[in-house]
Amino acid sequence: MPVPAQTININYDSLAGDIKNWSKKLGFQQAGITTVDLSEDETHLLNWLQAGRHGEMDYMQRHGTKRSRPPELVPGTCRVISLRMDYLPPDAKSPSQVLNDPELAYVSRYAAGCDYHKIIRSRLQKLADKIENVTGIFGYRAFVDSAPVLEKALARNAGLGWIGKHSNLINPKAGSWFFIGELYTDLPLPTDKPFTKNHCGTCNACIDICPTQAIVGPYQVDARRCISYLTIELRGSIPMEFRKAIGNRIYGCDDCQLVCPWNKFAHNTEERDFRTRHGLDNATLIDLFNWTKQEFNEKTAGSAIRRIGYECWLRNIAVALGNAPSSTAVIKSLTARKNHPSAMVREHVVWALKQLNQH
Repeated sequence: MPVPAQTININYDSLAGDIKNWSKKLGFQQAGITTVDLSEDETHLLNWLQAGRHGEMDYMQRHGTKRSRPPELVPGTCRVISLRMDYLPPDAKSPSQVLNDPELAYVSRYAAGCDYHKIIRSRLQKLADKIENVTGIFGYRAFVDSAPVLEKALARNAGLGWIGKHSNLINPKAGSWFFIGELYTDLPLPTDKPFTKNHCGTCNACIDICPTQAIVGPYQVDARRCISYLTIELRGSIPMEFRKAIGNRIYGCDDCQLVCPWNKFAHNTEERDFRTRHGLDNATLIDLFNWTKQEFNEKTAGSAIRRIGYECWLRNIAVALGNAPSSTAVIKSLTARKNHPSAMVREHVVWALKQLNQH
């Protein structure tokens, strides 16, 4: 049985270096360590919530200050180990080619492969095990976009990059196509220098490209307008005002990353689990719309897409089909869903058919 950390004489400087070396061997591209002070970010979060920009994501408000005060979420936490892992699949069809073909379905590149939550959490657990072999039993908890954690602010404070005008973390040597995970810990590790310089400058490419003008100002995103929110988080009807702008994006949106000049430094992932599955980088809208519920469940098993459920899947594709060129095949596919048991699906199908009849 491991000995408790507090009873061992530990060289924390050496341990911090080991943690970074271990993390790379576990498939992470970078790791950094920071304190738990997020006071400035807490103000930004509370103002964002007060403005209602979280939409129906009630969980953003439900946890109070646990999101911006790590020790309230995990008592005893004094340090956060923040890590990032590239996810851009090397074998996927060019995003711009898919977006420019209205008969194809665009799936955000992070969701084209296996569910990142499970993969990264498993690696974080392995990292914790390695630490425990040195320190003995210590307090920790692993997070991967699954709890009230200000992950981008923590990553910035750990030196992994700066938060861009689109609110994503940008690394000057790796762009923004990466996942972030954290280990909250009670070990008094030496911290890294925060990333204090912002390199966005006068560039507003992400603001200008956003199809729904969700980036309402530099570093200010209104989730209620964001296509990722509308196609993933929203469980009801997609507001009429955004349906045309969604185009053929059926799960998430990458436009702000695609246009970011820093992503010329992005690296393709080496993780086989993040490679595209089931042809989701180049599938037609009709093919995906014709999936049965059983096919949806089978083909999204182990995928982040599963969480939106079959009805939202059909809702999203119906909107995209309404934005596609009218054809006998498209109309036939939509018509077959006109009497779907879900009122929400029926509503979006009817909308799509009306759009096509105008051509």
